Amino acid sequence: MTELFLNYLPIVIFLGVAFAIVSALMLAPFLIAVNNPDPEKVSAYECGFNAFDDARMKFDVRFYLVAILFIIFDLEIAFLFPWAVAFGDIGVFGFWSMMIFLGVLTIGFIYEWKKGALEWD
Repeated sequence: MTELFLNYLPIVIFLGVAFAIVSALMLAPFLIAVNNPDPEKVSAYECGFNAFDDARMKFDVRFYLVAILFIIFDLEIAFLFPWAVAFGDIGVFGFWSMMIFLGVLTIGFIYEWKKGALEWD
């Protein structure tokens, strides 16, 4: 029975250290927090000057388009790495599947480019 407990000892130690770190991180804000608040200490800081407009102001749609393009091409890269690692094992079917995937992404990118979604005039 003691051999069983010795096998689980690293897990118990890991959980103990994790609990200690979590406890310290949850206790730290109460010890470090602002004790004597004044308007200067608790004022909002935004790029060196006070906020001057509503936080719910409208953004240009081009910011969202660029963000969506970033996500799409970031996911493309996330799919390309495992594909490249397993390239020798997947054969011709895997190669053409990835070519179709890249073709669809390229067509979408060309469509956005031609529509002027990437222009910042």
